[in-house]
Amino acid sequence: MNKIRIWLQAFRLRTLPLALSNAVMGSFLALADGAFRWPVFLLALTTITLLQILSNLANDYGDAISGKDTLQRVGPTRVTATGMVSKKEIKQMIILVAGLSIISGTLLVFCGLKIDQWKTVLLFFVLGFAAVAAAIKYTVGKKPYGYKGFGDIFVFIFFGLIGVIGTYYLHANWFEIPLIYPAATIGLLSTGVLNINNLRDIETDSKTGKKTLAVNHGAKFARNYHLVLILAAMFFAVYYTITEFYSTWQWLFLITVPLFIRNLVRVFKSDDPEILNRELKNLSLATFLFALIFGIGLVV
Repeated sequence: MNKIRIWLQAFRLRTLPLALSNAVMGSFLALADGAFRWPVFLLALTTITLLQILSNLANDYGDAISGKDTLQRVGPTRVTATGMVSKKEIKQMIILVAGLSIISGTLLVFCGLKIDQWKTVLLFFVLGFAAVAAAIKYTVGKKPYGYKGFGDIFVFIFFGLIGVIGTYYLHANWFEIPLIYPAATIGLLSTGVLNINNLRDIETDSKTGKKTLAVNHGAKFARNYHLVLILAAMFFAVYYTITEFYSTWQWLFLITVPLFIRNLVRVFKSDDPEILNRELKNLSLATFLFALIFGIGLVV
């Protein structure tokens, strides 16, 4: 395998649709309010893509140096643990992508905000550096929070609330309380993807000391937790549509509900890591499709 293919594998491009769901949702919400701006949209997509790749690289590196990756692990092949790239090489790539993330994020902030909004600019810079730190510290460092069962909280906050509301604010320069509901929907569905990942890896994680919620509380808890995440996500989507209703097209997102029902059925019925791995991908794509169709329903 040549080096380019190895790095593309390390970037795990299949994770991007899920990561981009929050920018898509936030941008459609802004478009519905007449505040959409193409430069903000494109820079948001670029920044989120870089942050997701950064997270994937850091996860690859962190799991390798901590011994959390084993031959029994199901899922994408890790390039550091298998020796396809050296630890020095992946650290250099992490630094490069982190730098590009900061540059792209800086351009996004100054494109979306006015210079005289210095308090808001400062807040977005703090959030941006926090996102970079969260992407790295998930599995890297002395106390990686991904090994302590806190990954779900960070996914909900950064992939949901901050991702959606932050994107909207950079378009519109204002914030409305009802935006919390679609943001929470994306955050909950994203957390559901992480939960399937943890359920899939429950045996290998328990052997290597990776204390996810699934490991700490068991597979039965993880499945019931998954049900709560999906139902809560749909509840917030329905609640937002009812309270902010102006067109029957807003219910268009309901055509994606069977995808989430199928996901729940398969997660509850199967203990096979390979099937759960497929459902992880299916839920990621279903979340992106939901964000897209939800947004279309807002603007047609």
